[in-house]
Amino acid sequence: MTQESPLTRSVPSAQELRSDDLLSAGLGLAGLADAKPPDVGTDAAGRRRLAYYGNWRGIADLSAAGGYGQLYGHVQAVPGVEISAWIGEVGLWQPHGVLLQIPDSFDPQRPCLVVAPVSGSRGVYGALATAGAWALSHGCAVVYTDKGAGTGFYDLDAAIGLSIDGEPVMPGPNAGFNADAAPPFGSEVRGVAVKHAHSKDNPEAHWGRMTLSAARFALLLLEDKFPGQRFRAGNTLVIAASISNGAGAVLHAIEQDDGGLIDAVVAAAPQISVEGVPSLLDYATQAALLAPCAQLLPEMAGTPLAPYLVLRKAEFEARCASLAGSGWVEGANTAAQARSAYARLRALGFPPTALANNATNIAADIWRAVAVTYAQSYARAGADEQLCGYRFAMVDAQGQPRVATAADRGQWFATSSGIAPSAGVQIIGPKGDPADPALAGIGCLRQAYDSATPIGKRLRSGERELRALGVLPDRPVVIIHGREDGLIPVGATARPYVESALRHGAGQLSYWEIEHAQHFDAFLMQPAYAERHVPLLPYFYQALDQVLARLQGGPPPAPSQVVRSQRRGAAADGGVPALTRAHLGQVRADPGRDAIVLQGERLLVPD
Repeated sequence: MTQESPLTRSVPSAQELRSDDLLSAGLGLAGLADAKPPDVGTDAAGRRRLAYYGNWRGIADLSAAGGYGQLYGHVQAVPGVEISAWIGEVGLWQPHGVLLQIPDSFDPQRPCLVVAPVSGSRGVYGALATAGAWALSHGCAVVYTDKGAGTGFYDLDAAIGLSIDGEPVMPGPNAGFNADAAPPFGSEVRGVAVKHAHSKDNPEAHWGRMTLSAARFALLLLEDKFPGQRFRAGNTLVIAASISNGAGAVLHAIEQDDGGLIDAVVAAAPQISVEGVPSLLDYATQAALLAPCAQLLPEMAGTPLAPYLVLRKAEFEARCASLAGSGWVEGANTAAQARSAYARLRALGFPPTALANNATNIAADIWRAVAVTYAQSYARAGADEQLCGYRFAMVDAQGQPRVATAADRGQWFATSSGIAPSAGVQIIGPKGDPADPALAGIGCLRQAYDSATPIGKRLRSGERELRALGVLPDRPVVIIHGREDGLIPVGATARPYVESALRHGAGQLSYWEIEHAQHFDAFLMQPAYAERHVPLLPYFYQALDQVLARLQGGPPPAPSQVVRSQRRGAAADGGVPALTRAHLGQVRADPGRDAIVLQGERLLVPD
């Protein structure tokens, strides 16, 4: 376990790179939007370029009709330097990856820094399309942290991890994740350890301090790059901004920022948990059980990806019957059981509009991916523990675990989202009933969470460590969330957090809830989603613009409100109309009847 100061460990091993284009690695909007990945080499430069491609396309809608680069956002080349390093935190087993980008347009006389913990479990390039794009186009330096997750895969069969730039390396200080596992043995395929799941650090409980460490690291390196200059909280404008898990990280960071390092925060679709509402693991394990049964409701048939699930009807009926048998749902027939499952999902904080994305979560196996990774993380399970029989591995053509190859390992950094299934690494679960193969493993995880066993106590202890307080300092904070977010539902995250913050006296907090916005802007590159949804990124950039103006002496950001957007629908030729400003609606300085206010102990949110 490392006991070093974050900066004493990372500075000597920092790697610096000069780039002609920090924003898109020379791909430009056309290259990033191309469905065909760029043809790159297998060296560090090739891995970096492919990581740019994958991370941009995993976050933003880059389709021709999506409006990126025209209505909002910039992808012009930004020359500058980037410096990357592993940072160790006191008391944690594993370091987190940090990357600082300094554009040539950075003005050391008027310094600004954007701190951008990445979303999801992505690597250090995972916030390029969000805070990175805004910061670099505004002449600000930007520092990213992978929050102790990242593309931290470790080959248990070959005992090989990944360096800060994705090179497969032997265990040691150059590897970002050294799995706590027995040495390779025998002929059994052991598979792949995943840093977010197996670090034994429960990284979510430390996202706030990792974000603050990344900011301090950036200020230190700026002084190194501009000799004679001093960069401190008092003379450097610092904004912390991100989406999803990264948004949760910036909220944790400003809650913990006793030194006044962060001047303002923008958090979009935050994965944040306060006491009294289900945590991510809690609602993910429940949703993993309930969602297939609820999908049998007639009103679910017209939602995106629902037609692809028709052949799984018998499996979903079996799920309903199993849930009814264990008392999880009520009803004498499948229709009533599906209605009961839907009602339970609603009670977890999913608005009806969010449940329109239920089929997507099932088809993409999102709930199982989240439940398996976060259960192991909360329990601080090592790679050998295999909680409820779950592990990760590459698979062969028959779906059986196989040993990873050098070619596989060479792709992990560039093509992985950091959470399986990803980059060929699959979830290997316990064998269940062929009628409903996933039920055994998911049911085991839920039973473990609810139990008074040692593993149940570990899960709930990990959950308690990551609860936010909702106590904000008197600095500008803008929280944005899509009402149709089917992964991070507003009723379990943003709304209860804002309620808590307002009850604790937050004086500069704005909450914008966006009609017709869901969690994954990248899904809008598919017509079925573009017809129904607006992107969240335009509002994220707009909030950053307003926060910057406020910090420079302008008006405060727009107050809490529901933003009325418009669905695009389908064009006459079967395509999707181009996104316009009318579709995005307006964030208004005077929201009128669309204002969101605290009434008693609860938010009053207009329908």
